[in-house]
Order: sequence, then structure tokens, then C-alpha cells
Amino acid sequence: MVDDGSTDDNKNIAEEMKEKDEFPMQYIYKENGGKYTALNVGVKQITSKLTFIVDSDDTLVPDAIETILQYHKKYGERKDLCGYSFLRRFPDGKINGKPFEPDEKVGTYIECRINADDTQADKAEVFYTRCLKEFPFPEYRNEKFLGEDLMWIRMALKYQMVHINRAIYVGNYLEDGLTKNRRKNNIRSPHGCMERAKEFMRPELKLKHRLKGAIQYLVYHRWSKNI
Repeated sequence: MVDDGSTDDNKNIAEEMKEKDEFPMQYIYKENGGKYTALNVGVKQITSKLTFIVDSDDTLVPDAIETILQYHKKYGERKDLCGYSFLRRFPDGKINGKPFEPDEKVGTYIECRINADDTQADKAEVFYTRCLKEFPFPEYRNEKFLGEDLMWIRMALKYQMVHINRAIYVGNYLEDGLTKNRRKNNIRSPHGCMERAKEFMRPELKLKHRLKGAIQYLVYHRWSKNI
């Protein structure tokens, strides 16, 4: 558990959980820096082969872990993979975004998500921990937001993923959550947004995504002068 500078009773709650001894847990406190900086700290400590990033206000379906391990047993020996991408659904059962075509497709994040024009919908990515350690998020002073797809693009230049049409993650977008407040967060973190925009200008991406990245780079460059 990485406590990203909370001001509530997290530490005492964590200590109570550890005393129950239901599962091993390590508690780490750090100054507030945003989700991506907490991920950097947490990933360094992880020793399991797989890492599943799940937001605190979301849930998993009952057989999610069983499903992940089923596919990992099938593909886990491949060295060209960085993980597995499953579907997310909303509480009403509707799938977030589009299903993958075809089902159980092995391909890169760029090929199966960006160039497939499914960039606005979240999926449920399970990563090989070694790959997350290999590609930590860049950090910027006084900036607390960074689009995670920046690193998924970089990872896609080296690794593929298995894309599976099974919804194992249930989530919604809260009014005060990161997704619904993304534009406001972007303005407050222009240097990270410029870095992300540069990734979207890579030649491996469709032209329309490269053009959008170029526009975003110029916009956030202007905002960066006010930071």
C-alpha cells in the first residue's frame, strides 16, 4: 500500500489490516505527488510476476483473478509479451468501449488500441511486473497528473499484449475522479502532457493521432510557460 501523502487515517487503518494477518501487506508513506508517482514507488516493491492496477472506487468480477491466471498459464512463457488486456464494463453491464477484433488477439497497444481508434475507452490491463519496472513513469516537479498511456506506447515499441474479450473489471467515472477532471489536471501538469503528446506523434501511429498529438504539444507548451 502506497500512501500518496494522505491526511486522513490511512496509516492506522493499514496497521489494523496488517494485524488481522489475512494477507501480507507493506505500508509505504510518501509525499503527495499524484497517482503515477505512487505507482513508481509501489512497482519497485512488487515481487509477484503480474501487476494489476485497479482504482480504489472500482471492483473486479468474482472470477477475475482466476481468468487472468488461466491466460497467463497459456501465454506466460512468451518473452515478447508485457501482459494482458481485458475488457472493462460499467455497473449496468455495458462494455466500456469496443470489444477486440479478433478475440484473444496478440498485438501491440498501438495496433490494437490507438490505431483501432479505441483510445477513449479504458480497458483492464494486467502487466508483467518486470516490464513495469523496465518502463517507470517520468516525473515532473510540481506536476501530479500524467496519462498512463504515455508508458503503454513506449512499452508497445518493444512488447505485445494479449487482448481478450472478457470483462473482468467493473468501474464508473466519479464526478471528482481523474478521468472526468482530466482537462483540468492536464492544464496543471503541462510538461507531462507535452511528453505524452510527443509519444502520440510517433510514426507508428495513424496520421490523425499524430496530428492531434502535435496540436496538444503546442497547447500544453503554451500552458507550461505559466507554471
